[in-house]
Amino acid sequence: MRPVQFDANQTIFERGETGRSTYLVIKGRVRLSILTSDGRELSLVHAIPGGIFGEIAALDGRERTATATAITRVEAMALSQSSFLEIVASNPKVARATILFLCSRLRDTDERFEAIALHRIEVRLSRLLLSTIRTTGSRHNTNSVPLDLGMSQSELALLVGASRSKVNRALMLLEDLGAIRRSGSTIVCDIATLNDIADAGGTI
Repeated sequence: MRPVQFDANQTIFERGETGRSTYLVIKGRVRLSILTSDGRELSLVHAIPGGIFGEIAALDGRERTATATAITRVEAMALSQSSFLEIVASNPKVARATILFLCSRLRDTDERFEAIALHRIEVRLSRLLLSTIRTTGSRHNTNSVPLDLGMSQSELALLVGASRSKVNRALMLLEDLGAIRRSGSTIVCDIATLNDIADAGGTI
């Protein structure tokens, strides 16, 4: 793998381009997004340190399925398509891990689109907060967990498929319900209440 760096707001690759590399994030945050039919940007996922992106096009040699943009300054490691395919072909464990990773990514994407289509913003936000806590491995011995999302409300809006103003109103509602408490850039999450809202689906 070779080290690469990207500046904040730099486009790493665009949807439709031919892809030849897979990336592993070392520092920073990368947005993977698509444009909807009405021209709105929808953020599929953020790649954070330890996250991988660009693997689909590197595996099948076809076009990129999303646009990758550095939200902050990013340090990453790039693996060429030829090296990636050689490793997968020669190591069954890597091949199986790659399949499991792709399946997990596909399930996450399906759940995100289902949530946008079927559930209210409060539910989507609750699920996103809980998912982020699990993904970041936040340790907690109590029901109250501090979480620094590391993104603006505008970026948060892209992830849940809503406008910034609607996300702000949803955050205020979650505060009123006792699910979160905002303290500067930190969101203190009440796990039990968030789980109740997330499980409620579209009925809240």
